[in-house]
Amino acid sequence: MHILVVSQYFWPENFKINDLTLELKSKGYDVTVLTGQPNYPEGKFFKGYSFSKPSYENWNGIDIIRLPIIARGMGNTIRLILNYLSFPFFGRILWRKRLKGKTFDLIFVCQLSPVFVALPAISIKKHLKLPLAMWVLDLWPESLFAASNVKPFLLEKPLKAIVKHIYQSCDLILMSSQSFWKSISSFGIPSDRIEYFPNWAENIFLNNNDEDYKDLPRFPDGFIILFAGNIGEAQDIETIIEAAEKLQGNKNIKWIFLGDGRKRAWLQNEIKIRDMSGQIFWLGRYPSNTMPYFFSHASVMLASLKKNAAFELTVPAKLQTYMASRKPVISLLSGEGNKVVRNSKCGFDVLSGDSELLSKVALKMSEMSKNELDDMANNGYRYYLENFDKDMLLNKLDSTLVNLVDNFN
Repeated sequence: MHILVVSQYFWPENFKINDLTLELKSKGYDVTVLTGQPNYPEGKFFKGYSFSKPSYENWNGIDIIRLPIIARGMGNTIRLILNYLSFPFFGRILWRKRLKGKTFDLIFVCQLSPVFVALPAISIKKHLKLPLAMWVLDLWPESLFAASNVKPFLLEKPLKAIVKHIYQSCDLILMSSQSFWKSISSFGIPSDRIEYFPNWAENIFLNNNDEDYKDLPRFPDGFIILFAGNIGEAQDIETIIEAAEKLQGNKNIKWIFLGDGRKRAWLQNEIKIRDMSGQIFWLGRYPSNTMPYFFSHASVMLASLKKNAAFELTVPAKLQTYMASRKPVISLLSGEGNKVVRNSKCGFDVLSGDSELLSKVALKMSEMSKNELDDMANNGYRYYLENFDKDMLLNKLDSTLVNLVDNFN
């Protein structure tokens, strides 16, 4: 089957859609990806890329067609808006030229923010008369207002109209969290066009790799609480810093940040202002293939999102990765994410924004025995295999996509 994947983000950017396309390719799909020029998370184009070049690449047998895009920048709202709008703008006017008469059986949209990524796919669907499936990983407009300084005011109504148009143009909507159901169905989408398709962990995290990377930094001695991933407005970094400060007298507990994002400079500044360079460390951003090394040397993994109604519906993809890596977890989340941690018994859940409880949980876990922590880690791993195993999920997706094409009128 020939599948066109539409995603604003793709390799060499680090997103789950990379792994998904490789798996589809391994199952015999002919995969083409329509995407932008890589600039996430640093907000500037990766080396070798620019606003409009290159237009074509091939990665592991996957054809990549790149559209011009305005880099998102760092901390500049206008630049971010232009980034969000430039992909659908150039997508709708250039797709015919870039696809060069390629034929497809199906369009698959990976819908991270922004939701506008689906607009070029809808144009292609209408012209080529193809079924369209969309994997919703961010709810819009909820996640826009939750993760930025943008206020609903006059924007909520027109944005909801766009979301409604997008959802109703899809033949199938895959939701990454079961709690997304209410929001998606509220746009008039019937239940038989909505399916649950959660995140999983890449294979490298299942191997528990403890390879000694000579060029990677070593963690300081002590009980290591590791945060890995985007350091942005949505991740409730403020609460983590406040919790760490409450334990400033405890020299054993160390808080490690790996990653980058719009909140990284703020984090570094807070470490200096609060004189906590001995307890909180930002070690930089590293490729995903090095993460098993870092994870293996952590005592506990931390997943966090700010307190917000939209985030209560979300299960961060890193949660599945932590569980697959056999690591105990602290979830500074609300709603669905904390529910997964409670049900799996893989660690402790803390409500977003509660720095007092987070500090108490961190102290409690630092005083637990290795056997107690290992029990939590093993609980999480078993729950992962039962609910988020990649082969199980992708076999189900394969059947779902085949049925979608077969039944498309």
